[in-house]
Amino acid sequence: MTDVLVLNGPNLGRLGTREPDVYGALDAPTLAETIGAWGTELGLAVEVRQTDDEATLVGWLHEAVDARRHVVLNPAAFTHYSYALRDAVAQVTTAGLRLVEVHLTNPATRERFRHTSVVAGVATGTIAGFGPDSYRLALQALVGAPPA
Repeated sequence: MTDVLVLNGPNLGRLGTREPDVYGALDAPTLAETIGAWGTELGLAVEVRQTDDEATLVGWLHEAVDARRHVVLNPAAFTHYSYALRDAVAQVTTAGLRLVEVHLTNPATRERFRHTSVVAGVATGTIAGFGPDSYRLALQALVGAPPA
């Protein structure tokens, strides 16, 4: 069974209450359960984590490299400016692991400052704008499964 870390950045623990008109009504615990169920269906061992702390997220990416785990990453606000996160992502992908950047919304359709991702250039791929299904699509990409 392939191990996958699903990592969520700042403010994603507030899903369901934070701007539900933008991010939807699904709360973080339910999203984590749903992601786990999708992973199981695909034969993946999925662990979902969330932090508002940049250093913790960087440490988890280092852990992924050391444990040889693929990653689904929603860097949230760190997407646009965290070069430390970008460098940790590069360590994942240069180690021969896959990392899919995900976003619930499409950053290109939002405020101008959200249009740039410092992570995208070193990620295996990016999936954005499909709400919670962005995670499902990312997991499918990791196993090479066709979309449902």
